[in-house]
Parts: sequence; C-alpha cells; structure tokens
Amino acid sequence: MRRLLGDLFSVDPRDLPLQAPPGLPPELARGWGGVSLSHCCDAVLVGWAPDRLGVDLERRDRAVPARALAERFFLEPECRALRGLEGQALREAVLDLWVVKEAAIKWQHGSIARDLSQWSCQPEPDLAVHRTGEWTLAVQRWQVGDWTLAMTGSARPEAGQAGILCLA
Repeated sequence: MRRLLGDLFSVDPRDLPLQAPPGLPPELARGWGGVSLSHCCDAVLVGWAPDRLGVDLERRDRAVPARALAERFFLEPECRALRGLEGQALREAVLDLWVVKEAAIKWQHGSIARDLSQWSCQPEPDLAVHRTGEWTLAVQRWQVGDWTLAMTGSARPEAGQAGILCLA
C-alpha cells in the first residue's frame, strides 16, 4: 500500500503519512485523501480517493451459504429481490450485495458483526443507504477476472468522488 500510494503522490513510501495499526482501518493524514484495503486468498485491492471511501473484493467462486446469509443479514427489499434465485445465481447475487455492504462498513469504519444488517443496497441509482438514513453512499461495482469488487464513497455530486483502484 505504501509503495502504491508513494508512486501516486510521487513521495518516498517511507515518508507517506499513513497510519495502519493492526486491527484498524488504514488512514492517511488530513489533506491526503482516503484509503481503503481489502484482500482475499489470492488478491489485494487498494483504493484511494480525495474523500473517504470503502472497498471490498471477493472471489466470484467463493462458496457461501447464500440463502442463510441473506435471511440473517439482508433487509427485506434485498431479500425480496433475491426471491426466485437458486444455486449459482443466488450465490453470485448475494456476493454482489455483500461486497457493497462490506465496502460501506469500511467507509463507516464499522464492524461486520454490528453493521452488516444496517446497510441496504439500492439498485437505481446504485446506492448504499444506512438504516438510520444518516448516510447514503454512491456505489461502483466491477467484475474483474475471478473477483467481484465494490467501492463506496460520497453520494454528494459536489464531492466529485473519483477513486483509484489497484488490484494485485
């Protein structure tokens, strides 16, 4: 992460004002933008934006108990949208929602255990909305190779959220 951001800012990675204590989300010093990190068994995703952001990735072939996850952690409109899906289609749809919710939680600096059921994915426009209504985030999603990725950030048009992602 330091090397990538050092290249982005044209600074020595050791001089980058990045704090990344174990168990806490990485943060850049004020004025350097926002950074987010995600990883799975064979990939790392680093995201940077001028404002706070959250990123997540999962392998597209990850085996998950899709129906059980949806029933436990997804809100009714999301569960309704998943009705009628089975097998691989259900698993892929659940993973697609999961990465958005996890990216939103990273934006929030929250925890999956506490916050997963607090975020709702809305398809048009592509938004993540916190149950309290306090936060609404713009969502971008991609399927790249073996992975599905999501990035969340400010939904304010004036914020001009233009993120940079690096998948390694």
